[in-house]
Amino acid sequence: MKTFYKIFAFSLISLLWSCELTLIPEDSVTPEVFFKTETELDLWTNQFYTIFDSADGAAGQNADDNVDRALGDVISGTRSAADESGWSWSRLRRINYFLEYSSNCENDQVREHYEGVAYFFRAYFYFNMVRRYGDVPWYDQVIDSDNQELLFKPRDDRGFVMDKVLEDLDRAIAMLPASRHVSKVTRWTALAFKTRAALYEGTFRKYHGMDNADKYLQQVVEAGAEFINNSGYSLYNSGNQPYRDLFNSNNAKSEEVILARLYNFEDLSLSHGIQFNITNMQQGFTRRFMNHYLMADGSRFTDVQGYETMFYTQETQNRDPRLSQTVLSPGYIQTGETTVSPNSLLAMTGYQPIKFVGDASHDGASKGTSDWPLFRTAEVYLNYAEAKAELGTITQSDLDNSVNKIRQRAKMPAISLDQANAQPDPFLVNAYPNVTKNQNKGIILEIRRERTIEMVMEGHRQWDMFRWKEGAQIVNTPNPYYGCYIPGPGQYDMDLDGNNDLEIYLDESTTRLPNKKKIGSDIILSEGTYGYIIAWPAVTYTWNEERDYLWPIPADQRVITNGALSQNPGWEDSTNY
Repeated sequence: MKTFYKIFAFSLISLLWSCELTLIPEDSVTPEVFFKTETELDLWTNQFYTIFDSADGAAGQNADDNVDRALGDVISGTRSAADESGWSWSRLRRINYFLEYSSNCENDQVREHYEGVAYFFRAYFYFNMVRRYGDVPWYDQVIDSDNQELLFKPRDDRGFVMDKVLEDLDRAIAMLPASRHVSKVTRWTALAFKTRAALYEGTFRKYHGMDNADKYLQQVVEAGAEFINNSGYSLYNSGNQPYRDLFNSNNAKSEEVILARLYNFEDLSLSHGIQFNITNMQQGFTRRFMNHYLMADGSRFTDVQGYETMFYTQETQNRDPRLSQTVLSPGYIQTGETTVSPNSLLAMTGYQPIKFVGDASHDGASKGTSDWPLFRTAEVYLNYAEAKAELGTITQSDLDNSVNKIRQRAKMPAISLDQANAQPDPFLVNAYPNVTKNQNKGIILEIRRERTIEMVMEGHRQWDMFRWKEGAQIVNTPNPYYGCYIPGPGQYDMDLDGNNDLEIYLDESTTRLPNKKKIGSDIILSEGTYGYIIAWPAVTYTWNEERDYLWPIPADQRVITNGALSQNPGWEDSTNY
């Protein structure tokens, strides 16, 4: 069965990967000859799946948690109204085209199923547009070239659009099958996505001072409860390192993964480059991210005396087990190997990811074959708990049915609601300054800790920081991209085997150790000859609170519509509108 899905995925990507292609040209498709059979409906809707982000792009997305050699336009401040790459409506046209003619299928059960698929993807399309641009024009029909009213309409309010998104998801939930399918959207995929979409809008509204936040947060709770109580999904919990194995599997763990991109390099040349990009792009976690991990007994690492200047081999000991399943730590053995791989400080920050890293045969460019989870159960648990916490209705039972299941899988003590609220973590208070003081501040921060750790490198962090209005924490002003603390020049035992394997030196190397780093060129330290490794030390990135949470509307589109499309606050373009 797995081979069948891989072949299906290969056929889909080979035929439909270009975002500007359809399987059959629309000028040769008429209601008289198409959209009548299940095969035709399935064939047309398969192209909708190309809307999902690539594994490479999501895993390599930089924010405050990890950086690499190409920070991207959000952090670097290079977004421009001249860029039209995100303002594409071709996918929406194909979805609306399908919904216009799907009634040609006389089998009501088949038609309803595929209409549910279309509603899901229309919701997904518009959710992405709202996250990027805020207000956008809503279209639920195919627009003819002579329909001036629709072609030149202004943007609709984001609240109106998001209400339409959730209406489409409710249709999809009602129409899609309740079966479980790792590569096709189902009722459970739609419920999971509804928790994501409604949480984004609800928390964005709350932290950006907009109205109706609770309306959306309540929908997260309702959809999340339905999923948790009736889907049958659970967390993958087999083996000694279930978290690591979950992301290092060529067969998506279907007990937890709701929907995945499937990869198979050896047989079908379907692959991703996550494993290669980690090393080639020198991707590294920040110390800010590392400090989120608790001690193994549930106590706070940032309460430990001297934590600020702990060396790598000390700070990685006796921590939340997910740390050593996510970050290259002393004793790390790559899948398929028998010897330990010491940390050579290859990563820009010294903290090298191992999440999604398989055996050495996948180290090369575009040779990764681990299936990519698009939606998984742990996210639904986190979405549900966060919404209840933000609403002020969360109970210990809610935590035990959601976040504490994640903690249990990680072999970590459960979170106590009363304790979290009674003693908010000062480190988290400083890391998320926009969480206002209220009775649930402590648990909101603890849920954010869990989300930060559990969902790292899955393409969520930038968007989380946007909706929490914490964009200023993404850039390196005022928070430099600090990494490992280096006490100074010397020899270091990075894998704790009793033998030194790394030399850090100032002027000339004096050893034959396999790994060497020169201070001032190979690594830059915050205090000159000692301190934190700094990534991007010579470049200053800043954040504009009034502008940077949205992208600019492309200037060309504003001109084409004679100024009907208004520009987002703070952005300038070359138009006269």
